[in-house]
Amino acid sequence: MTKTAKVAEIINNIRRVFQVFNDYSKKAKRETGLTGPQLWAIKMIAENAPVKVSDLARLMFVQPATVVGILDRLEKKGLAARTRSQNDRRVVTIELTPDGKDLVNQAPEVVQGHLVKGLETLPVQRLLLIEDGMEQLVKILGAQEIPPRMILARDEAAPQMKKGQKS
Repeated sequence: MTKTAKVAEIINNIRRVFQVFNDYSKKAKRETGLTGPQLWAIKMIAENAPVKVSDLARLMFVQPATVVGILDRLEKKGLAARTRSQNDRRVVTIELTPDGKDLVNQAPEVVQGHLVKGLETLPVQRLLLIEDGMEQLVKILGAQEIPPRMILARDEAAPQMKKGQKS
């Protein structure tokens, strides 16, 4: 296979990955009214409840601030609730509301879940190859300094703007 053919196959595989994320996100939005990251969060809460914010962030491979933004939106929709511990007021746990439990039971699978589960099944040597390839792509694009955000998240960690307020 020529170098040009290899480059074309890499570009096509990147397109395929973006398409899968886009398709799953559209399906999640259509079927649940939630973004992909919001749906992933409620699925992780359902599997681990009651769960601390920091633990949920770790499970989702994101920063706690990102999880807080997602939780704000899930609470506004009546799908999740945060509870402060009586023993240690610094500890906040999250659980799904009855509506959240109903939604998660009927919701489609999330692409992030497929990706994490698939990566976790690979041997370390294979993960190192993928990591190296991804690092090379990041360098090629000059994106080393860009903080990673959730795929297809629309500023999940950003505070909600009030109507008429400018960004």
